[in-house]
Amino acid sequence: MSSTFKIATLALAVNIALGTAPSFAAENDADKVKKENIERIAVVGSRGAPRSVDDSPVPIDLIGSEELERSGNTDMLELLKGTVPSFNVQSNPISDAASLVKPANLRGLSSDSTLILVNGKRRHRASVIALLGGGINDGAQGPDISVIPSSALKQVEVLRDGAAAQYGSDAIAGVMNFVLKDDADGGSLTVRHGSYYEGDGDSTEVSGNIGMALTDDGFANISFQYKNADATSRSEQRPDAQGFIDAGNTDVEALTQVWGSPEVNDDITIFGNFGLDIGNDREIYMFGNFSERDVRGGFYYRNPHNRGGVYSNDDGASLLIGDLAQTQGAERTCQPVAVTTGNVLTQPDYIANVANNDNCFAFNELAPGGFTPNFGGNIVDTSLTMGTRGQIDDTLSYDVSGSVGRNESSYVIYNTLNASLGPETPRDFNPGSHVQLEKFFNVDLVKELEVGLELPLIIAGGYEYHQETFEVTAGDTESFTAGPYTDQGFSIGSNGFPGFKPSSAGSFSRQNYALYLDVEAQYTENFLMGYALRFEDYSTFGNTTNYKVTAQYNVTDDFSLRGSVSSGFRAPTVGQANYSNVQTSLDDGILVDSALLAASNPVAQQLGATELSPEESESVSLGAVWEIEGIHFTLDYYNIEVTDRVSQSAKVNLTSEDKVKLKADGVPNVDSIQQVSFFTNDFDTTTQGVDFVANYSTSLLNGDTTFGLAYNWNETTVDRFSAVTGDFKVSRLENDLPNHRATFTWSQSWDEVSMFTRVNYYGQYQGVHADSSGLSKDADAAVTVDLEVSYHIMDDFKVSVGAQNLLDQDAEALDFGPDTPNNLLGGKYYETSPFGFNGGFYYVKATYKF
Repeated sequence: MSSTFKIATLALAVNIALGTAPSFAAENDADKVKKENIERIAVVGSRGAPRSVDDSPVPIDLIGSEELERSGNTDMLELLKGTVPSFNVQSNPISDAASLVKPANLRGLSSDSTLILVNGKRRHRASVIALLGGGINDGAQGPDISVIPSSALKQVEVLRDGAAAQYGSDAIAGVMNFVLKDDADGGSLTVRHGSYYEGDGDSTEVSGNIGMALTDDGFANISFQYKNADATSRSEQRPDAQGFIDAGNTDVEALTQVWGSPEVNDDITIFGNFGLDIGNDREIYMFGNFSERDVRGGFYYRNPHNRGGVYSNDDGASLLIGDLAQTQGAERTCQPVAVTTGNVLTQPDYIANVANNDNCFAFNELAPGGFTPNFGGNIVDTSLTMGTRGQIDDTLSYDVSGSVGRNESSYVIYNTLNASLGPETPRDFNPGSHVQLEKFFNVDLVKELEVGLELPLIIAGGYEYHQETFEVTAGDTESFTAGPYTDQGFSIGSNGFPGFKPSSAGSFSRQNYALYLDVEAQYTENFLMGYALRFEDYSTFGNTTNYKVTAQYNVTDDFSLRGSVSSGFRAPTVGQANYSNVQTSLDDGILVDSALLAASNPVAQQLGATELSPEESESVSLGAVWEIEGIHFTLDYYNIEVTDRVSQSAKVNLTSEDKVKLKADGVPNVDSIQQVSFFTNDFDTTTQGVDFVANYSTSLLNGDTTFGLAYNWNETTVDRFSAVTGDFKVSRLENDLPNHRATFTWSQSWDEVSMFTRVNYYGQYQGVHADSSGLSKDADAAVTVDLEVSYHIMDDFKVSVGAQNLLDQDAEALDFGPDTPNNLLGGKYYETSPFGFNGGFYYVKATYKF
């Protein structure tokens, strides 16, 4: 048997796990050349041998470590957004837990419609459910990609095609495979500091990587990243707060409500990747991570005249006054105080009946200028995968592995109160935590058969077991308890985010197993087809079977056609099926408390909820790859129909009968709740688009030059929806993201100096403020420019300076029309801006490689 065939067979074993072969010892020169030659090789998307992205029957973006390094950003989400036009990330200020873990979108679908792999193994989800996820991601629960540092990565592979028949649930929009570095020697250390042009958001990061030999036949590769980032503010004083200041209230903050990025402290991530050759074409491997960070962001301002359940219960006509003696069983003696001026603190009746009356209490005494809660939390993410792979014989390869992943979000809300506790309320609370725990076991086999085709027939089969648990831990007692002032009309629980009650706490689990079959046939030298079939059975809703057929045909040496047809599904997460909570949000500019109910809740079912079922999809793609005089092109059309999409419903107003049922069900703070929502399979969508990519390398200006152009057109249409989805939710799904996105890059290098420039185009989109239909508009297209210049002081040491949004392009300014002040809620820009709202950012970094 030829050595070439043996190498290909070994590559099959590696590909079973969709990882890459380890670099066991220090490479000699020939090895380095070989490594450079396979730089554009991807392993995701096929169970056969790793192949060139040009030879793949489905579109794949391959982002190497050098491209990640020079992009100038340290957040993995932002790195990918700048490289893959069909990948979108929106900042979500004032959005509860979505501020802690930012959701992202591939091809306009929700963040949990893209499967995330690390070294080819399924990544666990985050514990955060994005209840205020910017429309498209409302209720989404995807993995936390931001914990993966670029310093740990050999490459990122983005499969832009439905792949549920190959990899299971979630792979409707595509698959992202993060391949960890596997060097056995060398390393790097990078220090980076930057700030926004506005003078805030200072961030400092230290990251590094080191490769070490693990005996003579293995490697240990360790990466880390440590980062701190200050908060930003793109805010103005609210008119109501300024009115209090003008009326003489000196306790109002100079800026009562902040729209900006949250503060991030002690953000540390450690990744390890290990491999050991145990002989006879077999190896054992292990990789995992530990990550932790603290996040703190803003919330909505509580007006000291009209915040319901705290300062007033009649929209500010009169103060809400607590009678201390009444809590002990005595008759009420406190007199009402009507709000008749711009500052109730100076009214004689307030001074006489409240300020100078020891028996009567109003929160205007404890927080006379109103208050603005801050929401944050501590996020801990850990994972570990262990396995072995190799060859049973020359034509049969195996991979057996087990994985466990855990993500915990412990929430904190600052500068708020539990009004029902009266003057004894704490101001900071721990409302509880969420834990997502997942366990996987995989057995994969790949067999080569000689059947008279151009190349051996590749048959892959395997088994996967998956257990998923979502746990809710109760908050501290003060965060949810009904205090002695409850009967007097004061709200229950930590205002803005009431704690999880013990009755809501618990663990919710499910199990599923899958069997798959994957066949790849090279019928002729120029014609390849692939077939995949996957059966999956869930303990909660039954089973599903999905298929995929792919093909590629080389018309000439420089031109080929490719396409695929597939079905897919996404199972609703355990958290989506069981989670309930109370949150504060805006409804057409008015601050209201709303409850998220489990779909099984009787009130939710009365309002239209049904037991959640999987989303189902049908996908078609057709593309071409060609090269003309050194210019490389790819063009792909895609169409994705998704039925019974899972999302958070529109908020439904409650009746008094509904509130009685909610109280019986143990929902906290029912009297102050105006609305409820729930998860639902309530709409169908069709997403279609075109991806175009072109690259050209040459020599210009006495240096090496590479140009790149990438364009995406993406359009989503809601085909079916009901009243619980709501017209504005439909508008957000269809219009929040730009239909057109493009990037143009220019990479230039000389002996000691290199430069990277990227021009980003964002088409028109729907500008939305505070999730309100009345505060939205069509926003204009925009262009931003990123630039980085590096100077090699020595061969191993370089200094770089750069800027993102170099020309400081502003996001779309708020414009509510002549009858509504633009700073109604203190904001300046629409937060759905696809390039963020913080403006230009500059940085300097130093990198040492060894």
